[in-house]
Amino acid sequence: MGKKNPKISKYIARPLIRFGIPLSVMGLLLKEGIDINLIKSAFLAFSVIGFLITLINIIPIFKKRLPNYTLQLAGLIGNTSFLGIPIALALLPSTTINFTIGFDLGTTLFAWIFGPFLLQGKSNSDNIPNIKGLLNALINSPASKGIIGVLLAYLFQIDEILGNYLWIPARIVIALAIIIVGTRLGIITNQNESIFDLNEKIKFSISLKLFILPFIIFLISKFLNFNFYQSSAVILQAATPTAISTILMAEAYGVKQKIASKILFTTTLISIFTIPLLKILLNIAN
Repeated sequence: MGKKNPKISKYIARPLIRFGIPLSVMGLLLKEGIDINLIKSAFLAFSVIGFLITLINIIPIFKKRLPNYTLQLAGLIGNTSFLGIPIALALLPSTTINFTIGFDLGTTLFAWIFGPFLLQGKSNSDNIPNIKGLLNALINSPASKGIIGVLLAYLFQIDEILGNYLWIPARIVIALAIIIVGTRLGIITNQNESIFDLNEKIKFSISLKLFILPFIIFLISKFLNFNFYQSSAVILQAATPTAISTILMAEAYGVKQKIASKILFTTTLISIFTIPLLKILLNIAN
């Protein structure tokens, strides 16, 4: 599909962001419910990603290695929904599921609240995002719309019904997102360019996603005195490959699509080896 019509992924990405992502966020929140473990884990993911993006953009050596927001988001936003949660269900006790869901929620909210705003542009003064634009991004982001939908569902006491039915559109969103990834890879191969042709900036983004971020989360979980399973839940989520949401945003806003697809494909392939290795190391450390 990507070879026949290079613009098809953009046509799919825009309605998916406008309608599909809010429904997915609603489905996740309504299906799993909210407790203190979910809130702690969500706050951890959201705040760490926000802190690291700020740090990258104010420290010249990091900014030089990751000069654009596509590289930064690809190095920090993981595929927790489609890959991280199934991995946690397979490897960890069910009692840790809210830590897993919370981390997924935190990364999802950060990605869809700030991602579109960061990728669409900044103010011209010192490269600092303008406050008005940030507020508009918060109000209009897919994640915010999903949260508003959840509040309305609780208000009208239809949360259980919606929680069950919204899994259907959520599955459709997953299928369409995977199609977008495939079409973007098709475009790259159609241009006779290797998906493994990686420059130093892309390699650093991959290292950040698969190695540096999980290590940072490991240190924070030790500082917060998480037990073994709680630590494992958030560390494994941090170690997931780059999220499909990064390529959705890159396609929708026409920003560095090629970079996003290469990082997504490469981190997914490498994580086949790094995630089992990480689980073994966590067991040894325990």
